[in-house]
Amino acid sequence: MQINSKLPNIGTTIFTVMSGLAKEYNAINLSQGFPDFGCDAKLLEFAQKHMVAGFNQYSPMTGAQPLREVISELLQNCYDAVYHPDSEITITAGATQGIYTSIAAFINKGDEVIVFEPAYDCYIPAIEVHGGIAKPIQLEYPNFTINWTTVKNTITDKTKMIIINSPHNPSGTTLLESDLLELQKLVAGKNIIVVSDEVYEHMVFDGKPHQSAARFKDLSAQSIIVSSFGKTIHATGWKIGYIAAPKELMIEFRKVHQFLVFCVNHPFQLALADYLKDDSTYKGLHQFYQAKRDYFRKLVSGSRFVMEPCTGTYFQLMSYKNITEEKDTDFAVRLTKEKGLASIPLSVFYTNQQQQQLLRFCFAKKEETLEKAAEIICKF
Repeated sequence: MQINSKLPNIGTTIFTVMSGLAKEYNAINLSQGFPDFGCDAKLLEFAQKHMVAGFNQYSPMTGAQPLREVISELLQNCYDAVYHPDSEITITAGATQGIYTSIAAFINKGDEVIVFEPAYDCYIPAIEVHGGIAKPIQLEYPNFTINWTTVKNTITDKTKMIIINSPHNPSGTTLLESDLLELQKLVAGKNIIVVSDEVYEHMVFDGKPHQSAARFKDLSAQSIIVSSFGKTIHATGWKIGYIAAPKELMIEFRKVHQFLVFCVNHPFQLALADYLKDDSTYKGLHQFYQAKRDYFRKLVSGSRFVMEPCTGTYFQLMSYKNITEEKDTDFAVRLTKEKGLASIPLSVFYTNQQQQQLLRFCFAKKEETLEKAAEIICKF
């Protein structure tokens, strides 16, 4: 057969590659973003309760009602934002599905989508597979900030969507209130949808609030907010996320959603609804991960690696410019094979494979895991 690939330049994701190498070489895996510790026993009890009670068939297409109601309360409590659980919130099979469906529902052939790089690797393939044109704008190093003049100059009458991500994966930085206000001003009166990837919304450090698109009334009116519970509850394998958007956008989103996954794991949704009724389960998360960030940074502070700013997520970027001039992809592989520590090279998040001699390390790990990793890092 002759196959005309829609994604001829796309291979296996870097997360699969590096986690595979970590397993093959029995390396400490600080590459893929998942905890090596368990989730709360209460959460597992809730899941078992609902499975035993018989909630093992399809949930409603839009998601279990109790969970949508809890999410509505969360958005109100955290951002003073009102989203109706029936018409403005949909449960998804993780954030990646939510992002893909958002693009699929609104992007047509020739439409332009502004993406900020380094960008999480699911954005551009989803744009391209639907005939859209990604317009990458590089975040300004070292703080990975957005140049809003560049954004303004990039917007054309073909621009249909802007994707933002804060807290930002892979850099570990966060957008400020001033950034969201600039974005709100730029898209006002234009036929542009903002997709706001907020998966790490509860992991913002140093006493700063998360600047959700939901906080800004005019911006939220033309935004699709994407989040996920995997990071919040330390159970990335549950793959349950949510979308919050105005009714007119949600109608179109659900048209695609119903034929992509239809619905999501029913008993786990109900378990989440029970668990998240206690808002301390997410409101205290920033303190938990800030402690891990600070511990990891302290452990590696004497190394030849240079730590970059980390104001959110559970990722720490480190520069190896004082160690070697190797390409980051080569150094990441060598670090895994020879030293037993897996990380993620930053260049894979750029369309031009830009070399900045930076590696991303995940600190969502047990203290003993971080200590073993730091021992390897400090030996360089």
